[in-house]
Amino acid sequence: MIFAEEIHMLDGKKIILRSAKADEAQMLIDYLKTVTGETRFLMSEPDEINYTITEEEQFIKEHNESKDSLLMLAFVDGEYAGTCSFESKSGSRRTKHRAGIGIALFQKYTGFGLGKLMLKRLLTEIKKLGFEQVELTVVGNNEKAYHLYESLGFKEYGVLQNANKYDDGTYADDIFMVLKF
Repeated sequence: MIFAEEIHMLDGKKIILRSAKADEAQMLIDYLKTVTGETRFLMSEPDEINYTITEEEQFIKEHNESKDSLLMLAFVDGEYAGTCSFESKSGSRRTKHRAGIGIALFQKYTGFGLGKLMLKRLLTEIKKLGFEQVELTVVGNNEKAYHLYESLGFKEYGVLQNANKYDDGTYADDIFMVLKF
């Protein structure tokens, strides 16, 4: 689905939220390679990001044309800051009521409320579409993200211990959270 451009002011900064455009495919690939290297809290390592421009263009197109998924980009004072998205968990009538979300920002754009703004807007869109619950996974020890999700009403419903194994041999849990509308 297309998310019409919105302009917000946050902490003295001009925020633009909108859907991705096909010609931004390379920017999104570069972003993924950077953000996965900035934190241990995302689901892959930078060298695992191997999407082609064509694949990323298709990903953008599918989200923009979908009725039950959204890819939202954020720009801060004209600079790309990160992405927030949701997709239906629908594979059958039994799961049609569920949506899964994800968010990642460049580290320099964290800590001033941008993530919360993006998630609030995303949750509004999800609710409008009639979904009954939203699910996410947060990596253990990511206390800032955990508290952000909690502040939006998400509740923890399970932990998968040692779900993530890092190159240095250490592990981190996955914490599963849900928000019911």
